[in-house]
Amino acid sequence: MKLLVLGGTMFLSQYVAQFALDAGHQVTCAARGESGVAPQGSEFIFWDRNDPAPAELASRQYDAVIDVSRIPAHVRRATQELRADHWVFVSTISAYADLSHPGGTPADTKLLDPLESDGGQSTAESYGAMKVACEQLIGELHAPAAIIRPGLLIGPKDPTGRFSYWPEHAARSLADGLELLVPLAAEDPVQVLDARDLATWLIELAENKCTGTIDAVGPATSRREFITQIFEALEGEPRVHWADAALLHGQGVVPWSGEHSLPLWLPDPAVAGMLDRDHRPARQAGLRTRPLARTSLDTLQWLNGTDRARTGLSREEEAGVLENLAAAARGTSR
Repeated sequence: MKLLVLGGTMFLSQYVAQFALDAGHQVTCAARGESGVAPQGSEFIFWDRNDPAPAELASRQYDAVIDVSRIPAHVRRATQELRADHWVFVSTISAYADLSHPGGTPADTKLLDPLESDGGQSTAESYGAMKVACEQLIGELHAPAAIIRPGLLIGPKDPTGRFSYWPEHAARSLADGLELLVPLAAEDPVQVLDARDLATWLIELAENKCTGTIDAVGPATSRREFITQIFEALEGEPRVHWADAALLHGQGVVPWSGEHSLPLWLPDPAVAGMLDRDHRPARQAGLRTRPLARTSLDTLQWLNGTDRARTGLSREEEAGVLENLAAAARGTSR
């Protein structure tokens, strides 16, 4: 298969390019190359997608294109100027207008209104709305096509740090003998997908010229089981402090990501279904997922060899919150 990867230099698209090469495909990566390098063995063609497609791309016929763009103008240009028998577009579950209901599917969840541009002021909602516009362009300008909406992607090379926070802090809790601070929502769902599993599946969709719209999500698990599996991967006995949301807020701890956060914590009912989409359609379409323990160990190994910025509480901040919560509990007990 002659595969064109629009990207190929960072995280998911880099895995796509590498795994396609490993499978024996002829791979071209088209990107600016500012976020990383294309895998050895692929052909790299410089393309700033604000500009017309280079003649060496536009003159060729590809068996498939895999595109991860979030910019509608870039998708429009690609679909108009490139020639391919099949298109796989990687969108996002952030394209949905209502993520309050667990177990949702593309068929029963309304999309955001499409947005052509956010003027460079990227927000979570504008990101999703621009992906909707990209999807519509794919549908209008290219057929056949597959639209894939991933949930939270994890694994080595993940630039967000939202998942890697947990194996890193769990490992440090075992090393220093302190508890791991976890939000008390022990039965709330956590749903993640190793980017390497998604990359493998995207290539298979391209190979088989599959069509349709599918959420790319793994099976959801409870937060308790999520934490348990991470400690099992580390072969350690978990020491966990389950903290009430009000107490965490009182310590300035915030949900999801960013400074002073506990990543993957979503106490807002408006997004109760964000980490609990129906994974069965993707599984039935061939998506296979590896054990969380394997992803945890691989991610931790990668973290130990990188200076990439993390998200969430530092271990020192976490220890301070634990100390403050313990002091408050002692004061209450008196």
